[in-house]
Amino acid sequence: MSQTLVAGANAALPNDTISVRIVSQLPIDCAAYRLSHSGKVRGDGDMIFYNQTRSDDGAVSFRGHDADGFFDINLTNQPADIEKIAIAFSSDQPLSQLGDIDIQVFQGQTLLLNCPLSAANRSEKAMILAECYKRQGAWKFRFIAQGFDGGLKPLSEHFGVEIADNPSPVPTPPPSPFQNQSSGINPKPANSNLNAQNSTPPPAPTVNLSKITLTKNQSTINLQKRDNFGKISINLNWNQGGNPNPQAPKKGRLSDLFKQNSGAARVDLDLGAMISLKNGDKTLIQALGGNFGDLQRAPFVCLRGDDRTGQVSGGEWLDINGAQWSQIDEVLVFAFIYEGVPNWSQTDGVVTIYVPGQPPIETRLTEGAGNLPMCAIARLVNQNGSINVERLDQYFQGHQYMDKAFNWGFNWKRGRK
Repeated sequence: MSQTLVAGANAALPNDTISVRIVSQLPIDCAAYRLSHSGKVRGDGDMIFYNQTRSDDGAVSFRGHDADGFFDINLTNQPADIEKIAIAFSSDQPLSQLGDIDIQVFQGQTLLLNCPLSAANRSEKAMILAECYKRQGAWKFRFIAQGFDGGLKPLSEHFGVEIADNPSPVPTPPPSPFQNQSSGINPKPANSNLNAQNSTPPPAPTVNLSKITLTKNQSTINLQKRDNFGKISINLNWNQGGNPNPQAPKKGRLSDLFKQNSGAARVDLDLGAMISLKNGDKTLIQALGGNFGDLQRAPFVCLRGDDRTGQVSGGEWLDINGAQWSQIDEVLVFAFIYEGVPNWSQTDGVVTIYVPGQPPIETRLTEGAGNLPMCAIARLVNQNGSINVERLDQYFQGHQYMDKAFNWGFNWKRGRK
């Protein structure tokens, strides 16, 4: 049976992997900070948020779905010098306008703790919600609700994170557990500052908080021409099955997402792309039919793999060889619901495009109508060597209808995986 905490109260945690869920009525930016005895982070790998979704050792990870954020925390594998893990949020609006927030702690499917936070008369735009902390070798959880009047920047600086004033190269996103063998491009080396064995002290951590959100009203962005854009990675993530515990409190938006005869089921979204090259060749890559593409040879686009279980928190990934961008004319990125009743408005689907040296580009799948399982998400178009990213967010009855709408001209037949 779950326990409800009031602000200031604490409770014991199992020495296991837990999930901390932050439920908000409106989108907020969530962050976790691993802290040493000084109350500060040891380096940039100890801040986990939308621009860096895993700690440097993978023991803390973040998965966000619109108004919900989940932190998966392996308490057993935390470094010995980590004494606290603070959970916080920030927003452009004060809490009183966001509405009440719930902080929930799960062990697997079991709800352990529920911490309701009332928004009444709260003017803060950022807040330390809670913390996991070690006491005499055991982990405990404290509900804090300590507010800041500033946003994510002063909150992060409070924990010792140095925020970059100008946009800096965005860290390469973590590899998918379904890495395709043909990917070919080496990922960016992990940050080794904390383990450097030399007399030069490691530089202060610097984190870039900027991101770009494409919306219906602001639907395009152009990335200036380069000789080599590096490895471009596109991530599709979504609510893969509703509330982790069907008996836990709900806000309505995550309950009963996809029903089958046996009850609630995890939804299987598939990521894919249509690629047009400068030489006129056109290619379709998707898990359906088993065409995963290739990075080193045409079409220079590769689907890392297919999460057929719907249980991989990192979602699905598509990579583009930016060193070969001059040979690519267009990449149209799409997704379709392979299993489950189409209900895009409740998947909380989000697509994030990572281009080295640029803030992440994010678009949300918000305009899907019922019974239309196919979504044209965005297209990346080569405009005289630059990358023009255009949000589409258009929905169709199937592959052929989407093909016809964008004049690709593929020959279609029924496939399976």
